[in-house]
Amino acid sequence: MIDADDIRSIALSFPGTVEKEAWAMPTFRVAGKMYLTIPDDQTSFAVRCPRHERTELIAAEPEKFWVPSHEASSAWVRVRLAALEDLDELRDILVDSWRQAAPDRLAEEHPDLRPGAGA
Repeated sequence: MIDADDIRSIALSFPGTVEKEAWAMPTFRVAGKMYLTIPDDQTSFAVRCPRHERTELIAAEPEKFWVPSHEASSAWVRVRLAALEDLDELRDILVDSWRQAAPDRLAEEHPDLRPGAGA
């Protein structure tokens, strides 16, 4: 089963990523912008996701994607670890969030770092 160590390992492999504790949980940032959090219970993680896309994700796969009521107005979505198919899917989700937070210059320097591009 995929766990928080897998999330951490993949996230820290992305250029410019740093781990910083905030709100008593690990958060991951690129160029100072947060793109990933791992809440205390470590059964899910949160990533950046435009609200219009989030609605579609949750409707298509409600067992995988969800939003707690206190985060409803944010541009984030939670992902249940137990519902992920494999590490490639995890990586794709994390890459997508990283690209949303990374400066354009950094993202352009890493064209291989895209969802579906593999490790």
